[in-house]
Amino acid sequence: MSGSSEFQLTTPDSVAGDPQAIEVLRMWWSKNEPVMSVKPAFNDPMQFGQMLAYAARHMAHGYAVRHGHNEREAYNRILQGLSDVVKADNVQTVAEPSVQAKGNA
Repeated sequence: MSGSSEFQLTTPDSVAGDPQAIEVLRMWWSKNEPVMSVKPAFNDPMQFGQMLAYAARHMAHGYAVRHGHNEREAYNRILQGLSDVVKADNVQTVAEPSVQAKGNA
């Protein structure tokens, strides 16, 4: 993983201070593909879809602030990327093997 501070994310104070907060998703771009760790924590999968919609809006804002993109155009490009993957219907889930800690028993 890149040690560059440019790529480091921090936990928001509001989350760190919330004992009921749950982490649902971590994502990386590695070896030219997305890699993620997921936790299906919602009872209704629609809530995850709503979370992704919020993430798309926030990411579009990030592109506007950090890279000078037009926020609306960045949002539409993000939605186009989502649509392209959904239409392609060729995404496969590949689970990495579980690594169990070895004890001294």
